[in-house]
Amino acid sequence: MTQDKILLDHGSGGKMSHRLISEIMLPLFDNPTLSRMDDSAVLDIRGKRFAFSTDSFVVDPLFFPGGNIGDLAVNGTINDLVVSGASPLVLSVGLIIEEGFPIDQLKTILQSMQTAASSAGVQIVTGDTKVVHKGAADKLFINTSGIGWVPEHIDVGAHRVKPGDVIILSGSIAEHGMTILSQREGLAFDTPIQSDTAALHHIVKRMTMVSRHIHAMRDLTRGGLGTALNEIAEKSGTGMTIHEEKIPVKPEVMAICELLGFDPLYVANEGKLIAFVAPNDVDAVISAMKRDKLGKDACVIGEVIADHPGQVLMNTRIGGSRIVDMLTGEQIPRIC
Repeated sequence: MTQDKILLDHGSGGKMSHRLISEIMLPLFDNPTLSRMDDSAVLDIRGKRFAFSTDSFVVDPLFFPGGNIGDLAVNGTINDLVVSGASPLVLSVGLIIEEGFPIDQLKTILQSMQTAASSAGVQIVTGDTKVVHKGAADKLFINTSGIGWVPEHIDVGAHRVKPGDVIILSGSIAEHGMTILSQREGLAFDTPIQSDTAALHHIVKRMTMVSRHIHAMRDLTRGGLGTALNEIAEKSGTGMTIHEEKIPVKPEVMAICELLGFDPLYVANEGKLIAFVAPNDVDAVISAMKRDKLGKDACVIGEVIADHPGQVLMNTRIGGSRIVDMLTGEQIPRIC
């Protein structure tokens, strides 16, 4: 690394984040579980597999159309567990609160956390609270950690992706990031948009019930679809081809992206996933996804190939092709 100080881009999920992890953190903490770099660590404990995940949330603003930092935190950790093949069991909650934060807002956020956890059948079983001096934090930061049980017949991860796999996307992209940006900047549009924050446990359960050949899943958060595809291409040593015309983006979201100069491929989502599925199971998996409200727009967007390992290519609407690289830094900081 050439920088001698941490920048916002180091938390982006892009190239600078990956360099921070690979050059500083992994050499210190490296072990076979961590080196897989999946959304959760899958641990074998006395003959049973459990997924463990942790995430911190610093979204600004705390409240936004479609949710707030509380349900975002719960949903985000649940999603990290379920895309690792786990059924979520319990969560922890850590709060860092700035002195002077309104109690009524804290109550609203905590209630939304409980509602989100209850709807997913998950209990919040432990936690921690710290208060810092005014000005030492920005209102409220939340950490959530979760544990889930992984059934014997499920084995997903980037290491299982192989040429021939079909790439399925659960729905339209870029809604969360554009919602956060428009709220933060006070932008008003004729057609309102809202965050897609949601827990994906029901849709993943439907998918795994109809197929034992789902090789990997990933929820599309920081860095969006483009970053997630690059991460999996790198870890699996495969190439990928996606098709721009097949990637759903709501017209109002695309209009905002074009107006502000953002590429929706790299904009964060909080209720979408991609799955890498063996060809023979694609129809069954998509049918199962479409029976869930979060998967009604599920579609095939590309395929895994043996050529150009570690790279993602996109066939564009105008008939060309371009490399979908990982961004260096963050288009929109503090979106989760």
